[in-house]
Amino acid sequence: MFHIRLTDVPGTSTRVVPVGSELDAEMSALVTATDGADARGRITVLPRPLRSPARVLLAGLGDGAEADWRAAGAAAVREAADDEVLEVQLPAGVATESVRGLAEGLWLGGYRYRDAPKPVRSGEVRLIVDNPSAYAESLTRAQIAARAAWLARDLTNTPSSLKNPEWFAAQIVAEAATRPGLTVSVRAGDELARFGGLLAVGGGSVSPPRFVELSWQPPGATLHVVLVGKGITFDTGGISIKPRDGMKLMKKDMGGAAAVVAATLGAADLDLPVRVTALTPLAENAVSGSAFRPGDVITHYDGSTSENTNSDAEGRIVLADALGYAADVLHPDLVIDLATLTGANAVALGKRTAALFSPDDQLAAALTAAGAAAGELMWRLPLSDDYLDNLHSDIADRISAPAGPGSVMAALFLRDFFGDVRWAHLDMSAPSWAESHDLELTKGATGWGARTLLNYLSALDGGEQPGA
Repeated sequence: MFHIRLTDVPGTSTRVVPVGSELDAEMSALVTATDGADARGRITVLPRPLRSPARVLLAGLGDGAEADWRAAGAAAVREAADDEVLEVQLPAGVATESVRGLAEGLWLGGYRYRDAPKPVRSGEVRLIVDNPSAYAESLTRAQIAARAAWLARDLTNTPSSLKNPEWFAAQIVAEAATRPGLTVSVRAGDELARFGGLLAVGGGSVSPPRFVELSWQPPGATLHVVLVGKGITFDTGGISIKPRDGMKLMKKDMGGAAAVVAATLGAADLDLPVRVTALTPLAENAVSGSAFRPGDVITHYDGSTSENTNSDAEGRIVLADALGYAADVLHPDLVIDLATLTGANAVALGKRTAALFSPDDQLAAALTAAGAAAGELMWRLPLSDDYLDNLHSDIADRISAPAGPGSVMAALFLRDFFGDVRWAHLDMSAPSWAESHDLELTKGATGWGARTLLNYLSALDGGEQPGA
C-alpha cells in the first residue's frame, strides 16, 4: 500500500480541495461555472500553469457523509499521476470520520492487483490538517480496513492456475505469521474424513481440498464470533458443467473465504477484544471421472445427509460441513457466513447489493448498518417455511438444489447447519466483482464484506452484541 501522511504544512504538489472548503476567487469562479461540481466523487480540474501548485483538483462531497468523503478520495487518487505527490487540503476542524472515509477512499481507489504489470502508485499522499495528531487514529483504522480489502481483492483476483486450495491455505498461514496472537490450522487428507461435503466437491480435482481454521483469541474475550467463507478456488460446475460465459469469472468463487480471512486479520491488527474464528472450506470443483455426481448422497460433518441434485450448487455443500464443524466443535455465540453462492442474488438485487438472511432482527439490523457505513450494501430477504417441502428427498435428509427462489432455497438449505446460535447468511456473489471502476471499487474483485465485518466486529465490546 502507498503511504498517506498527515501534515499541517502545505507544499507545491497537485492539491485536492474539497468543494465547500474556503476557496480563493479563482476556485470559487470555477465551481460556480461548473454544474454539479459538488456531486459525490466528481473531480473538477483547475490547471494553473507556471504557478504553484500547478494543478488543483476540486473534489465533490455530496452531502458530506463519510461515504461521500470515501468516494472523493477514490476519485482524486485516480486523477493523480502515479508518481506525483498528492496533497489534500482539509477544512479546519474536519470530523475524524471524514478523514477516515477520505483515507479509505484514497487507498481503495488506488488499489491495483499485486501481480499486475502496472505497479501501485509510488507518490505520497499528504493530508493537510490543522492538528495532525487528532486524526492519527482515524488514519490507522482506515489503513487497516483498506489493507483488509486489498488482501481480499488480491486473493480473489489471483488466477486459479495459481490459486488451488493448497496455495490459498499457504497464503492464510503466511499472513497469520506476521501478526502476534493469531493461530491457524490446516486440515488435509485423512483429517477431512468427516467433511463429506468438502471431499465430494473437491474429489474431482487433482488439487485436493483443505479446511483452514484461523483464530484470533485475545485475553479476556468472552464473546466468540465465527466467520465462515465459501472457498471454491475455481468452479467449473462439476458434472453439471457451466456454460463458457458462466465459467469465465469463477476464480472469484472464493470471495467469501477471502473476506472472512481478511476481516479476522484486521481484527488482530485492531486488537479487538472479541474472539474471532474464520473457517474456510477450500476446494476446486472440477470435472473428471472422480467428480461427484447428481444423485450422490453426501454425509456432512454433522452426520446428516444431502442428495446432490446439481453439482454446480457446490458452495452450500462445503459450507454445510464448515457450519456443522462450528456448531459441534467451537460452540460460538454467533455465526456469519459469506458466500458467492447464487446467481439469483444478482437477478434480485443487482450488482451492488448482497442478500442477507437471518432469523434475528437485531443482528440483521446491525449487519446492515455496518455494511452501509462501509458502502457495502445488503438487503434482507425472507426465510419462508412455505418452501420447505421443496427440500424433500426420498433417500436423504434433504436435496441440495431444490426448485424455487434460488437465494432463498440456498439459505433454507444452510439453516439446518447453524445450530442453536444467532446467525446470518450473506449471499454476496454479485457485489464481489466490479466490471469497471465505481466510486471506491476498482475493476475486478471488490473484497466485498471484509470492511463490513470489521465494522461489525469493532462495534462489539467482547461480551455483548449490538442490539442483543
